[in-house]
Amino acid sequence: MKTLAIALFIGLYAVMIFQPRYRVGAAVFTAVLFIVSGIVPLASVIPAIDWNVLMMMTGTMILVYYFIDSRMPERIADLLLDKAPNVMMVTIYMSLFAGLISAFIDNVATVVMVAPVALAICKKLKISPVAMVLCIAVSSNLQGAATLVGDTTSIMLGAYAGMDFISFFWMQGRPGMFFAVELGALMTVPIMMFIFRNDKQKITSTQKTKVTNYIPTFGLIGVVVCLIAASFIKEKPPVTNGLICMTIAALMMCLDYFQTRNTLNANKAVRSVDTQTLTLLLSLFLVIQGINEVGVIDDLSDFIVRTGGDDIFLLYTIIVWGSVVISAFVDNIPYVATMLPVLAGVTQRLGISPYLLYFGLLTGATLGGNLTPIGASANITAVGLLKKEGYEVSFPDFMKIGVPFTLTAVITGYLFIWFFWKGSI
Repeated sequence: MKTLAIALFIGLYAVMIFQPRYRVGAAVFTAVLFIVSGIVPLASVIPAIDWNVLMMMTGTMILVYYFIDSRMPERIADLLLDKAPNVMMVTIYMSLFAGLISAFIDNVATVVMVAPVALAICKKLKISPVAMVLCIAVSSNLQGAATLVGDTTSIMLGAYAGMDFISFFWMQGRPGMFFAVELGALMTVPIMMFIFRNDKQKITSTQKTKVTNYIPTFGLIGVVVCLIAASFIKEKPPVTNGLICMTIAALMMCLDYFQTRNTLNANKAVRSVDTQTLTLLLSLFLVIQGINEVGVIDDLSDFIVRTGGDDIFLLYTIIVWGSVVISAFVDNIPYVATMLPVLAGVTQRLGISPYLLYFGLLTGATLGGNLTPIGASANITAVGLLKKEGYEVSFPDFMKIGVPFTLTAVITGYLFIWFFWKGSI
């Protein structure tokens, strides 16, 4: 059973790498085979799907439809264009803007929110949006680990280790993940300046867009505020964040109906939901559950821990970089869920504080997803949005941006965490 699961998993990722246009169909087909063959038991199908992520994406996509319809993305684009001397700086500003938002709201939701601004900018400048949207995705994925509410893996770590929102900033007299991630984000600026060094075209757009409705903007701000507030609630339902996004999306649809007295916009908002990306993610959740069921993730986790032995620095190094490699191809949510109790047991056996290894795990598992376009939900979403606009993104296209981003951010976070947290052991 394990051999079959590994073979199907490798086959799926081969299709996703070499034939990306068939990735949704291949993922659905593989997920169905996993269920029919018994690799994923029927009782595990519903629990395997991360409904919280899917609900967050759906609710945010609906809100973003109204956000775009209000012409606010174009107005933000105007403001950024006013501040940027050339195309290179526009890309950098957009990446940092996305990263800032992603520190407080889910990475996927950030991409869905910010990508329309990038598309509006590129349309004004009459350039391809591929590089800018990919930078937004990897920057969102990078800074999602900065706070408790920025990424599902951060939420999982906070719940497992009893951490609250403040713990990610300062904990036990030491700077937390926020500073490690933000330093890594700053270090990616020179990388972007090098990658886009030839994009020095002057900005010539002089159009000023008038916003038609500010309510969708307040709705998105409301989502961020509610997600932060929810992070302080102990023992909340696992779908809390998804319910917040769906509820505010439903309120937005109701407000629009009361304003217009017709359902035209509501119908368009529902049709704007990217069902292909949602289907791909749902299928991948089942596939990952399958390789988890047969013990592949456990085998990888055990190998990392066994190789490290009692050498804390070696163990920390293996956890960070092993997590980078694994998360480049495997969704980091089940991986982190598996590794947290493993690391808790290891640190208990060694008689040391677990936070050095916890933060190392979060650094590698979260940032490692930026190596490939299928390593993180935010990347899959960005590629899906570009496909809807008529732009196909290949593995090499993505990795030109993802690899330097990942290496720079991980090395920075790896050294920062070791320097400040090695004393905690």
